[in-house]
Amino acid sequence: MIDINEIDVVVADESHVKYVDEILDTINRAAKVRGTGIAKRSPEYVKQKMLEHKAVVALHGDKFAGFSYIESWSERAFVANSGLIVADAFRGIGLAKRIKERIFRLSREKYPSAKIFSLTTGAAVMKMNFELGYRPVTFDELTTDEAFWRGCESCVNYDILQRNGGHKCLCTGLLYDPAEEYHNREHEHKE
Repeated sequence: MIDINEIDVVVADESHVKYVDEILDTINRAAKVRGTGIAKRSPEYVKQKMLEHKAVVALHGDKFAGFSYIESWSERAFVANSGLIVADAFRGIGLAKRIKERIFRLSREKYPSAKIFSLTTGAAVMKMNFELGYRPVTFDELTTDEAFWRGCESCVNYDILQRNGGHKCLCTGLLYDPAEEYHNREHEHKE
């Protein structure tokens, strides 16, 4: 078994562009296996995320192990951590959690006042999000940016979202609001 401590999770840059095709292939294969949808992204889009330092990549030496990236919406009021993927050979060792924690920290560094959200059908992702301070919300509490919701068009469940006027789907909406964290800390200090 691979030792998770031998895997580096770093902010992606131009040196990681060589992994773009492998990343997208891994994401697409995982979506097919799970039978779930995922917002399709072009190689150019993922490359740009790396060049803007809005992605993290996990590497075991020079071998691709995992990935996630940041998207901002509604004039940076909302941020989504997207494309979380772990290569098959590195699953089951806690790497997804390390990637999720690093992309969350990067989001907080780049967009300190933005609400961070996630849409998922996966119990493991929900658990990781809860541990980071996300809470379940209705879709009405998420971005209204049409460009974000167009990303759902490639999902196998898109017809459900359409039938419900964009308000409900099989995904669970999860939200981390830094203002709530601040409010909760202030409340704890008063007790």
